[in-house]
Amino acid sequence: MPGKKLLTTTAAASLLAIGFMNPAFAETLRFWTTEEQPERLAKQEELAAAFKEKTGIEVNVIPVTESELGTRATAAFAAGDLPDVIYHTLQYVLPWAEAGILDTEASNEVLDALDTATFAPGALAMASYEGGHAAVPVDGWTQMIVYRKDLFDEKGLEAPTSYGAILKAVEALHNPPEMYAFVAATKIDENFMSQVLEHVFLANGVSPVDENGFKPLDEKKTIEALEFYKAIAKASPPGELFWKQSRELYFAGKAAMIIWSPFILDELAGLRDSAPPTINDDPTSKELASKTDVVTQFSGPSNPQGAAWADIRYFGITNDADTDAAIDFVKFSMDEGYLSTLSIAPEGKFPVRRGDGSDPQKFVKGWAELPVGVDRKAPLTELYGEETIAKIVGGLEKANRWGVNEGQLSLASKIVNSQVINRLVREYIDDQRDAAETVARLNEELAKIQ
Repeated sequence: MPGKKLLTTTAAASLLAIGFMNPAFAETLRFWTTEEQPERLAKQEELAAAFKEKTGIEVNVIPVTESELGTRATAAFAAGDLPDVIYHTLQYVLPWAEAGILDTEASNEVLDALDTATFAPGALAMASYEGGHAAVPVDGWTQMIVYRKDLFDEKGLEAPTSYGAILKAVEALHNPPEMYAFVAATKIDENFMSQVLEHVFLANGVSPVDENGFKPLDEKKTIEALEFYKAIAKASPPGELFWKQSRELYFAGKAAMIIWSPFILDELAGLRDSAPPTINDDPTSKELASKTDVVTQFSGPSNPQGAAWADIRYFGITNDADTDAAIDFVKFSMDEGYLSTLSIAPEGKFPVRRGDGSDPQKFVKGWAELPVGVDRKAPLTELYGEETIAKIVGGLEKANRWGVNEGQLSLASKIVNSQVINRLVREYIDDQRDAAETVARLNEELAKIQ
């Protein structure tokens, strides 16, 4: 694919030669990233330096606050001044492709060169666009059921991979106040409750959107999801619960199951002083990590294949880019520089590209050896078993979110952000109405969101 900033053949050859002889004359790419913390920026600048050393192309790493990314991109597009490459969240993939911000052909050229078969299918599916892909998946994480495997083993319980298995564990392990079987999210104004509920609904095949927009919730499937959520909420402590209490209770050894992001993995192993395990007197102890396992994908009775709720990040090559150079930078970042890309925050950046032609698991193996932690460092392979690490990464195989496959992510996001589902589910948990009436109220209120 030709670059968008065209030069005559002679001039291009001359400049290329000058650039490699004298880096001061090399072309420069602008790269916007939402990873703006100082340590993470430094690692991205190291990656850019390695790319320059190889190609002579300089990369200007520009931090952009995630909440401002949408408005900044829209303004830059209107001014014809987009950066060459943007590291961005899932929510922008399809809208930016449709608006003309992203050069989808360039992304497909990258993916073809790297081989789409080496990428997690779920991460690719979320970027599907006009027979190809709108952006290149970089990394992601899946929400997890974190559970006490030692307690499950003692009671002969199967792993919590389904509504049914979780409810059996609730019955066997719930013994308050010494042990709560679950810590479900019940604080309606917390995004944590929105994420957990979407995961629970996805697990049973429940979605409020289809290709045409809002779709009334299926009554049978939704009642099953509501009854399940009420059961785990009743097996939780009283009060307004969100991520804070779930982590505290699990760390204290008073919860058998919680739902959390993978950013808990290093904390579980005593590597972060600000969030230490309190299960014993040693805040640096790895005891709790050794007793913990995870599930990233679980199922409801109406959806046996289950689902994983995932957050995926992408490289978008823009329509204002120096296309050839941008393609080379993204390929470098996803191939020989990929472990450096993941090292920015390994505990929350699972590899969406598994390996290459030499080893189909090359990047998974390398990622598992990257050090995680804040105040102390250790690779995940020292903290968790091989099977657990495989499950952590495997959730991206079937990663999903409401509205992605249907092309309705914008509407689905509005539905989630309205917190209507949180509020009505909480009222159902508090016995203010029955499940069937709750489904009717949900459909009535969600239909008003445009």
